[in-house]
Amino acid sequence: MAKKDNLLVKMQSTADTGYFYTAQRNPKKTTEKLEFKKYDPVARKHVLFKETKLKN
Repeated sequence: MAKKDNLLVKMQSTADTGYFYTAQRNPKKTTEKLEFKKYDPVARKHVLFKETKLKN
Protein backbone atom coordinates (compact mmCIF):
# COMPACT_ATOMS: atom_id res chain seq x y z
CA MET A 1 0.00 0.00 0.00
CA ALA A 2 1.21 3.50 -0.82
CA LYS A 3 2.50 5.86 1.83
CA LYS A 4 0.58 9.09 2.49
CA ASP A 5 2.14 12.22 0.99
CA ASN A 6 0.69 14.82 3.36
CA LEU A 7 2.14 15.64 6.76
CA LEU A 8 0.29 17.23 9.66
CA VAL A 9 2.09 20.34 10.87
CA LYS A 10 1.46 22.70 13.76
CA MET A 11 0.98 26.39 12.97
CA GLN A 12 2.19 28.21 16.11
CA SER A 13 1.20 31.81 16.86
CA THR A 14 4.04 34.35 16.88
CA ALA A 15 2.19 36.38 19.54
CA ASP A 16 3.42 33.82 22.15
CA THR A 17 -0.09 33.03 23.38
CA GLY A 18 0.29 29.27 22.97
CA TYR A 19 -2.53 29.12 20.42
CA PHE A 20 -2.02 26.96 17.33
CA TYR A 21 -3.75 25.61 14.25
CA THR A 22 -3.01 22.32 12.50
CA ALA A 23 -2.52 22.14 8.75
CA GLN A 24 -1.56 19.58 6.13
CA ARG A 25 1.46 20.03 3.89
CA ASN A 26 2.87 17.94 1.07
CA PRO A 27 6.67 18.08 1.51
CA LYS A 28 7.26 16.98 -2.08
CA LYS A 29 5.41 19.99 -3.51
CA THR A 30 6.07 22.69 -0.91
CA THR A 31 9.59 22.49 0.43
CA GLU A 32 9.62 25.75 2.40
CA LYS A 33 7.93 26.18 5.78
CA LEU A 34 4.39 27.56 5.86
CA GLU A 35 3.52 31.03 7.15
CA PHE A 36 -0.05 32.30 7.40
CA LYS A 37 -1.65 35.39 8.83
CA LYS A 38 -4.64 34.08 10.79
CA TYR A 39 -6.81 35.08 13.74
CA ASP A 40 -5.51 34.42 17.26
CA PRO A 41 -8.50 34.45 19.65
CA VAL A 42 -6.26 34.75 22.73
CA ALA A 43 -4.57 37.91 21.40
CA ARG A 44 -7.86 38.93 19.72
CA LYS A 45 -6.18 40.01 16.47
CA HIS A 46 -4.66 38.65 13.27
CA VAL A 47 -1.04 37.56 13.74
CA LEU A 48 1.53 35.56 11.82
CA PHE A 49 1.48 31.79 12.34
CA LYS A 50 4.65 29.83 11.55
CA GLU A 51 5.05 26.11 10.98
CA THR A 52 6.53 24.01 13.78
CA LYS A 53 6.76 20.29 14.31
CA LEU A 54 3.66 18.48 15.59
CA LYS A 55 4.35 15.91 18.30
CA ASN A 56 2.68 12.61 17.45
